[in-house]
Amino acid sequence: MWTGKYVRSPLVRSLFSNMVSEEDAASTETHGWYHCCPDLLGESVQPLFIQSHLDSDTKAFLKRSVDKSSWLFTQLYHSFVSTVLSPVVSRTSINGLLGRGSMFVFSEEQFRQLLRIGPEWKAERLLDLGAGDGGVTEVMGAHFSEVYATEVSLPMKWHLQRRNYKLLSIDEWPQMGFQYDLISCLNLLDRCEDPLHLLRDMKQSLVHGTGRVILAAVLPFQPYVEVGGKWQRPKKHLTIEGKTWEDQVTSLSNEVFRRAGLEVEAVTRLPYLCEGDMYNDYYVLDDAVFVLKALLD
Repeated sequence: MWTGKYVRSPLVRSLFSNMVSEEDAASTETHGWYHCCPDLLGESVQPLFIQSHLDSDTKAFLKRSVDKSSWLFTQLYHSFVSTVLSPVVSRTSINGLLGRGSMFVFSEEQFRQLLRIGPEWKAERLLDLGAGDGGVTEVMGAHFSEVYATEVSLPMKWHLQRRNYKLLSIDEWPQMGFQYDLISCLNLLDRCEDPLHLLRDMKQSLVHGTGRVILAAVLPFQPYVEVGGKWQRPKKHLTIEGKTWEDQVTSLSNEVFRRAGLEVEAVTRLPYLCEGDMYNDYYVLDDAVFVLKALLD
């Protein structure tokens, strides 16, 4: 479940700011978002871990979320529409219709650090699977000549079309007759019917040798797919060992990805952030973000 920051009342905020500085409060809350014990990772994964930190782009997203959550009448309207539509319309599509619920996975700096590229680095094709409203796609897209995206939600497709991304169907992208320099699969592995098949399709669709996958997975791993307004278990799901973040990262790296013909090149821990509502300023989940390359056949 999403967890959020509960500071709704202006009076409470005022009292809180008198007790502790804003910088100290942010430091206390966000410390755990990036925390990892490398010694608890498997031996093969330890040297691949990259330590991330709260940066200016992440702070800016949090500030926008806090500001928007204080728009009382807008939030009341959103709550009413969500209540009416939720029995028959997916949460993703409701957010798309209302223009809310934007996601934040990594900043431009964090993206470049993971891929070990500079600001001027360019490649040919990016494919973003399950791109949502395209906010995270935009972080990556500046480095590519062509940006492709998939999305099942019709309202989210409208957002992607407005950004001039090339939309592909969920069955079409592996059969385009060309390969991708980067495939992005962010928080989709636990929301699809056959994740191992998805991983294998991504491997086959990469540019030989240089192609990479950037994949984010919410941990602990809890697979569900959204059908209409309901959540249900997928037809097939991955078996991931361990209870801690480090254990599950190791299991994904050494077992799951290798079964699909992929190996980890880098991994970090980041917060998966979502804009809030009238109840929470923002929501946050724990992400493991991997850079993967194809194993040599």
